[in-house]
Amino acid sequence: MKFIRNNSRTQEQNDADLIRSYKVSGSLDVLGQLYNKYMHLVFGVCINYLKDEELSKDAVMQIFEELILKLKVHEVQNFKSWLHVLTRNHCLMAIRKNAKHETVSLEDTFVENTDFVHLDMDDTKESKLSVMEKCMEKLPQEQRITVDLFYLQEKCYKEVSDMTGYDMLKVKSYIQNGKRNLKICIEKNSGE
Repeated sequence: MKFIRNNSRTQEQNDADLIRSYKVSGSLDVLGQLYNKYMHLVFGVCINYLKDEELSKDAVMQIFEELILKLKVHEVQNFKSWLHVLTRNHCLMAIRKNAKHETVSLEDTFVENTDFVHLDMDDTKESKLSVMEKCMEKLPQEQRITVDLFYLQEKCYKEVSDMTGYDMLKVKSYIQNGKRNLKICIEKNSGE
């Protein structure tokens, strides 16, 4: 079986060399050389999740743009596996973002009350948003910031932690307490 060669070890070493070179130089040519080896795999994962050729092509370019920053801050042992996870996460976030625009999620606090059925829908929505904004302002600063980043700007816990400087457990606590306090405030003020 001499003709079968295991290139995966040399591939990983070559990838590691390119990553090191990119981190030192910041050269997009080096990053492009590394990414080009796996671009067809990235496209395959994207087409599998997104089910649309044009969206997948766009995603391939967006993932390259993400690499410019992420590869500098992450310690990557196996680039191919890491890139696969990054690609999958990118696609899932894209699907999640598109789903938010297509469907309407109704929280218990925003369900239409039968007493208000005859009101103009825009006025009702406007007043609910106004109540929510006022309640957001009443939250303690840490809760207001973390709830805003997590729910309104769609950041993950780690991103919220990085952006605010709060540790991960504090972020989760602030978000949980902020959501609870926001719900209580909205319920109290919805009748006004």
